[in-house]
Amino acid sequence: MSELKVAVVGSGYWGKNLVRNYDRTGALKMICDTNAETLASFKEQYPEVETVLSYADVLSNDEIGGIIIATPAETHFNLAKEALLSGKHVYVEKPLVLDEKEAEDLIKIAKDKDLILMVGHLLQYHPIFVKLRELVESGELGRINYIYSNRLNLGKIRREENILWSFAPHDISMILSLTGEEPEKVIATGGNYLHQHIADVTTTHLEFPSGTKAHIFVSWLHPFKEQKLVVVGDEKMAVFDDTQPWEDKLLLYPHKVEWENNIPVPNKADAERVEVPQDEPLFLECKHFLDCIESKVLPRTDAEEGLRVLKVLNAAQKSMNNKGCEVLMDCEDKAASAQVHETAVVDAGAVIGAGTKIWHFSHVMKNTTIGENCNLGQNVVAGPDVTIGNGCKIQNNVSVYKGVTLEDDVFCGPSMVFTNVFNPRAHVNRMNEVRETLIKKGASLGANSTIVCGNTVGSYAFIGAGAVVTRDVPDYALMVGTPAKRIGWVCECGEILPQSLECVSCNNKYEEEGSNSLTLKK
Repeated sequence: MSELKVAVVGSGYWGKNLVRNYDRTGALKMICDTNAETLASFKEQYPEVETVLSYADVLSNDEIGGIIIATPAETHFNLAKEALLSGKHVYVEKPLVLDEKEAEDLIKIAKDKDLILMVGHLLQYHPIFVKLRELVESGELGRINYIYSNRLNLGKIRREENILWSFAPHDISMILSLTGEEPEKVIATGGNYLHQHIADVTTTHLEFPSGTKAHIFVSWLHPFKEQKLVVVGDEKMAVFDDTQPWEDKLLLYPHKVEWENNIPVPNKADAERVEVPQDEPLFLECKHFLDCIESKVLPRTDAEEGLRVLKVLNAAQKSMNNKGCEVLMDCEDKAASAQVHETAVVDAGAVIGAGTKIWHFSHVMKNTTIGENCNLGQNVVAGPDVTIGNGCKIQNNVSVYKGVTLEDDVFCGPSMVFTNVFNPRAHVNRMNEVRETLIKKGASLGANSTIVCGNTVGSYAFIGAGAVVTRDVPDYALMVGTPAKRIGWVCECGEILPQSLECVSCNNKYEEEGSNSLTLKK
């Protein structure tokens, strides 16, 4: 029996289960709910436990060391924050909160006050899942190729949240735990059938840096109940089916795929039962919270873990809101101070500098680096393997292909064109013949101009609209025509220079060195 005393706040559909299990531990001191009839019923069932209508009575009670919050998700932040500031350890039912910034605030408060903050991701404490995770970590399944989870039923249908937020957090938590990493890409689709704005069915796809992939299928409009987690390794496959009797909940399939004459041949084997001691997952979870308070050890599902799950949920919701578009987790972290429009796609491995803006329907491909304070307009494609310097402006409908490098402060006008292969054919792959193109600092490339690959455009050169550059361009050159020819010189400020080579706008003075070279006088 625990010497710690806790209060359960919210004793509805799930809260009543927490009440039962915390009473079983001997730690339950108080139940708080806004429904007086509910509290009266609990008082009959648990006569030794105090019941209160006011949350302030919980916070002010010095005997209570921990608060268990099982209220609607939109209330979690304020209730948890008040509890932490009152010096109470906190357990919050999933999801931790709805906003990542709020999660970070709670994490900071808990750390500053040296308090336990735990999220109720129940299945992490299920003895079957604990055993499955041990099998994965021991390498018995080999390399994990794929994981999928089905959580399906007819009801319980909720109106305060969609099926993704209601059912999927447990599955996301388990998958993140099994992979030991966060996904780099999330794609989610959903169907709204009972309410125009609340998804009843969703499918979420996760792709991880290691190559592991996963999907989560959740629905409360399904003809039968299914709670199944399948882990496919290259040595064995595991099935955790929570609807089966205890002895059949975890089965291992030592199937293998062997190659014969360059043809994959499946080698099937009989299922193997895995023996696991039986216990109630929720009781183990409740006991874990109490143990963490007493030992001052971080919970298995601490707030950091809750934040990781929340990030995936938000990414999935963002993908659904945009008709199943890819949401890249990695690039969002790297580009936290950049502005990426929700319709833009930024591949994993791309790096975006602070202050950069990427507008509608643009695509930044892998291994592309974009500097600070750049502006990429609509329908821009950059990459793969492209470097773009600081302060560049790339207008609508421009593709910066592999082999092209833009130094700082380059301007690319609308619909101008880079090539990277000199003599392309649709039926001939010549990507191994890519010619390098360099656009040096401050150059401007006019609308609809074309830069033929393998050439260098000099610093502050100005390529006129529609011009076609077929050879190297000197610094400060003004180029027009097809093929482009130099018709004059341009100042760093963009003004055309007179014969005196002294800018009438900024007073910069230049001098020619030969017939085709210009330098700025110091």
